[in-house]
Formats: sequence, structure tokens, C-alpha cells
Amino acid sequence: MTQRQFIKVHGARENNLKNVSLEVPKQKITVFTGVSGSGKSSLVFDTLAAEAQRQLNETFTAFVQGFLPSYGQPDVDFIANLNAPIILDQKRVGGGSRSTVGTYTDINPLLRLLFSKVGQPYAGPGYAFSFNTPQGMCLECEGIGRTVQLDLEKFLDRRLSLNGGAILHPDFKVGSHWTWKIYAQSGFFDLDKPLEQYNDEEMGLLLHGAGNYKVAFTDFNLKYEGLIERFTRMYIKKDVTTMSERNRAVFEQYVTQQVCPVCHGARLNAAALECRIEGYNIAELCQLETGRLIEVLRGLSDPLAVRVAEKLMERLEHLLDIGLGYLSLGRETATLSGGESQRVKMIRHLGNSLTEMLYILDEPSVGLHARDVARLNTLLVKLRDKGNTVLVVEHDPDVISIADHVVDIGPKAGIHGGEIVFEGRYPDLLEADTLTGRFLGQHLPIKGKVRSPTGWLTVRDAARHNLKNVTVSIPTGVLTVVTGVAGSGKSSLINNVFLEQHPNAIVIDQARVTANSRSAPATYTGIMDDLRQAFAKATGASASLFSFNSSGSCPNCNGLGVVYTDLAFMEGISSPCEVCEGKRFKPEVLEYRLRGKNISEVLEITVEEALEYFTEKKIKPVVQALFDVGLGYLKLGQPLSTVSGGEGQRLKLAGELAKKGSVYVMDEPTTGLHLSDIGTLMKLIDRLVDGGNTVILIEHHLDVIRQADWIIDLGPEGGGAGGEVLFEGPPLELKGCERSITARFI
Repeated sequence: MTQRQFIKVHGARENNLKNVSLEVPKQKITVFTGVSGSGKSSLVFDTLAAEAQRQLNETFTAFVQGFLPSYGQPDVDFIANLNAPIILDQKRVGGGSRSTVGTYTDINPLLRLLFSKVGQPYAGPGYAFSFNTPQGMCLECEGIGRTVQLDLEKFLDRRLSLNGGAILHPDFKVGSHWTWKIYAQSGFFDLDKPLEQYNDEEMGLLLHGAGNYKVAFTDFNLKYEGLIERFTRMYIKKDVTTMSERNRAVFEQYVTQQVCPVCHGARLNAAALECRIEGYNIAELCQLETGRLIEVLRGLSDPLAVRVAEKLMERLEHLLDIGLGYLSLGRETATLSGGESQRVKMIRHLGNSLTEMLYILDEPSVGLHARDVARLNTLLVKLRDKGNTVLVVEHDPDVISIADHVVDIGPKAGIHGGEIVFEGRYPDLLEADTLTGRFLGQHLPIKGKVRSPTGWLTVRDAARHNLKNVTVSIPTGVLTVVTGVAGSGKSSLINNVFLEQHPNAIVIDQARVTANSRSAPATYTGIMDDLRQAFAKATGASASLFSFNSSGSCPNCNGLGVVYTDLAFMEGISSPCEVCEGKRFKPEVLEYRLRGKNISEVLEITVEEALEYFTEKKIKPVVQALFDVGLGYLKLGQPLSTVSGGEGQRLKLAGELAKKGSVYVMDEPTTGLHLSDIGTLMKLIDRLVDGGNTVILIEHHLDVIRQADWIIDLGPEGGGAGGEVLFEGPPLELKGCERSITARFI
């Protein structure tokens, strides 16, 4: 091999990496593995992917760069021979209400072309069948399929006057911004008169406006709008999926939503919906599951239709290959899980003819049943065989096994990791004396002696999404694992119906924990308050001094430790604060010490180090819980924005270990966990159950399924071919269930 057939990395030091150097072979599949927190993502995403993306962005003009994501230069001596990157991470696709599986994968344009050529009666060119163009959308709902109206009964308290707070929405509160003042200064109303005493003319002015009338303010005039017109413009016309959580929650308090009465949710106008092929209009085809849609397309006989349909089916079969055959083209991308989002992103690249690209994937097996991992592997091999370099961060043994080259990072996590402990072929890894090598061949046994239920929680008549009027009983006081292929109805049963019928259950999911620049494990777990009190007690100073959010914070960076500099059209930079040198506190605060360390130094220690440092009775148990859930490598002051979904879930779990009598629901808690961490997780879950709690897991990992007391298996397939309960009982009996795909793998 020539030197250019390797990507060369020299002296990588991002996060916990210890001056790592390596050569990654091109046009091969390289899998990076290692325990959680060992430095895999720091090497692959924060170093390789970031530098490749940064260099690619620099090929554009400075003007264009201003519209592209910013990637800082990673802490590395040099990287040579990079290819143009395509990063397939687990960030949700999003895209708002107008983004669907069909629009995101570019399958919809082919379907629109088909209708424009052979649909009857003729309705126009392709864009006439798009709900995102004025020519195709339903004008009533503007292509959304739902209409939203302001609910005046929730928005107004007619017993009150305007001065008394009759407008209940917080953005229109008395004395607030111009949103309230425009009504107070309009001259139309007696501000102390209750709304219920308004005549029709006054109420009309309040709700519907006064033509082009303008209200004079000190420096400008502002058009007077009625409450309905203003609220519609400010909120209803915006896409709710792009709002912040706070704004969305407030918005939903004051509106009613319903299926559009004109298009009945189809999003399109009458002309587009009247045009049909084989009895279907385009909206009806978009609601079919992928497998059924392919059957309809195969039945076409018109030569022109067949030619377009062949290209269309090629794209659709990629969805089947990747285990997403249960999705419809009309499914909104905002409703996809992280794993589904990543696989949908892959679809966009399987049909192209680009070669010598650098594909970077983050745990693509997440959310996949053991049966579907083989399909994923086929796709990874296809990407490689087209002449691309494929880098995968992964824990799944079946994905690791197809690698041409494996890089194992460790030996452990955090400060105990950051080194390459193995490089080579998969068979050699099996013989290697690393945590990954030792655990690849180990599997937990099927549990023989299971716990006895203390009671039952029943879910009745569940018919959400693809569930077929299911009634199922979940035992209390034991560990229940809900299994089945992707799309079989697990999340619909537990995350939707069960939680609605049993709202007191506690959900420990992988939604990112509060991730602003000031959040850290110390603040999230509550020990920061006790830490401040401990410093105050030891030094006699005020506790507020020891907060980087209060009087002790550095005035130059406001306690952030870094200063952000906007360079206009160039990439903005963050640099350590010159005043506090990144320590976040005023110099005088750092003079105070608790057992030899100042507050900044305490926040820099890891959870593992904190176990030895703290003697405080309130802090010690919390730190011990963090260590028990496998987060010993996290620093107490580490920003939560750097914590993965799996780490965030364990952070939440740490706060629950001492509780009793609760019902816990966890969605794929093994995500992001190394094989060696699975046993630790199971011990923690056993600890919860033995403490008198009920634990319900949605999980694909076979070792976790084998350790259940009770299994509920759904299927047999995904989508319309699923939604049935195939098995309820202990794991040893699952093997006898012939319809269960899970039974074949357990």
C-alpha cells in the first residue's frame, strides 16, 4: 500500500486522548470500539470528522462559510490524506412539520413525477403534487394537514379588565412589551372595564382589529392588530416543531388543533387529490408502508409508469434493506428516533455514485433487533465496496466482526483511557488482552430462577399506531423486558399507552439532560449546593461566593471560563478567559480552600477521585451513586453539553437508586454501553428491583433480554405486520414461541 492509502493522525489530544497517533486504512471498514468514555468519539468525531469537515468548509468562500456549521480546529499535531466526509450521526433529523421520510430521502420527487406523467385526470407538473408549494398545498392548512385555532376561552378571562389581566397569555401580560401596550394605548378601550361588559363593536376591535389603524408610540407608529390576527401571525404561522420547549408548552395551552376539515390531513389541494393511479391518489400512497407501496408499484403496466416506478422501487427497497420497511413516506421526520434518523440519512447516500468519500457513523446498530443487524452490515459493506472509507463507532459484536480493521481505545474510561490498546483484525482482537477482547466471547446466561410478581399493571385495549387492540398485564416487583423488531409496537405500547394509563411511572430516557453551558454533574445532581455550604462552613465566607452563577463568578467571562468572540463572516472562536484562566471564579474566591483544594480544583476532579476527597454525609452517597452507574470518569464540573445520551440516562438513573416503590420505564438503556458495562447495568437494575421497585425496559440487547424476569414480545414484524403480543412469560419459555423472531436469537 502506498502512503496515501492511509489517513494519518499524529498527536491527537482532544478531551482525554493521550497524544494518539495512528494510520486508518482507506477504502476499508474500520470500527472503533472501547468502553464508554474511553475516547472513541473524541478521536473519530471531535478529531477526524471535525477536521475533515473544517477543511471541506474552507474550500467555500468566506460568505458561504457564514452559513455553514462551525468546526473548530481540533487539538492534534496533524492529519494527512483526509477524504471529503459524510457524517451520519444520531442527531434527530427534525426539519419541521413539512419534512417527511419521503421529502427527506428525495423519494417524493419521483412519486410526484409518476403522477404528473400517468395520473388521471391530469393535474399538472410535479410541483402540483407537492404540499410544500402554493400550486399543490391545501390552502386551508397551507400543506400541514392540521389546522390550529386560538382558543379564546383559554386565552381570555372575560370577568377581568385589560388592566386586571384579562389576557392570560404570559407574552401579553399587563404592562409588558408592546404586545400589551398596543391595546392599552390604542384609545379604543376602557382599560378598567371587564371584557364581559364589552359591546359587539368593542369585542370586534379587540379580537379582529381596525383595518390599517396605527397606534402612536414615542418613536414610531405600529399597526393595530386584533388579538386573533396578532396571535396567528406571531405563533400559529410559525412551525411548532421549531419552537423552544417553553414556547411550545405555552403555545399549546392556548390553542386547539384538529385535522384540516378541507383536505382531511392529506395536505394537498383538491386537484392533486383527484388525480389517481390504480385507484390511489398520491397522499394515499404516501400513507402506505414501504412494503405495500412496492407491491402497488410492481402492479403498474403503463411503459412510462414502469420506467419511473423502477427507479422509485430501487430507493424504496433501500428502506426495506435497512430495516425501515414499516415506515411510510408520509411519516414526519420529527417523530423518528435517533437510530431511525441515522438509518434514514444512510438512504440518501446509497443511491449515489460518489466514490472515495469518508463515511463516519455513530453506533448505527442502535434501535436494531439482532435480526436487522445483518442487514445493516450488508449496507456498510456496499458503501465500502463502492470505493469509500467507512469509520464506525460501535459496541455491537456483530458489527465489529465485519470490520477490515479494528481500533480499540482504552484501557478504561476518562483519565484512565485515551490510548490505543489494540489495532488489527477482528480475529486477533478476540485473542487480545483488552476489555473488548475479553468480553466479545462472553454472554450472560438465560435466567432460570426468576422473581415472583407482587401484583400486575394492566394495559387495556391499546390501539395506538400499529397496536391491534392489545391488552397486556405487566408484573410489579420484577424486571420486565419488552422486545420485538424495530417498528413492532414496543414504544407505542410502553411510552405511549402504558404511560398514559399509568402516569405515575418514572421515565429514564435518553433525552439530553439540561445542556446549557453552566450545567454540570455537580449542578444536575444537586451536590453543588452542599459543596458551597461545605466551603462556607470551612472558611466562614458566604456560600454565594462559591457559585459561578452568583457573586463569586469571574466578571470578565460571567463564570463560563471561556470568552466567545464573533468574527462576523469568519468562524467565531472561544478562548479561555484571560482573567480567571478558565477557572470561572474571582481570584479572591480561589484563596479559600477545603481540604487543600479550592472550588475550581474540586470541580476538576473526577467522580472516582471525589469518592476519596469528600467526607460530607450529603455529598458522599450521591457521588457513590454516580460511580455505581459507571460514570466514575466524569468530572464534577464537566459541561453537560459534552455528555452523550447514554451517559445522560445513567446520570438520571444515579438519582433514582435510593428510591423504593416506584415504577421505572427505560428505553434501550444499553445504548452507548460497552460489553463490559452491560453486567454493571444489570446489577444496578437488579438493585432497583430488589429495593421494591418495578422496572420495565424496552431493549434489543440479547444479554439484557436473557436476564429478565418477564418478557413481553411484540411482532411478528414491524408496522402493519406487527402490533401483536406474541409472548408473555419468563425468558426460558420464550424459545417455544414459533412466531417470535426474538426467540430465534435468544
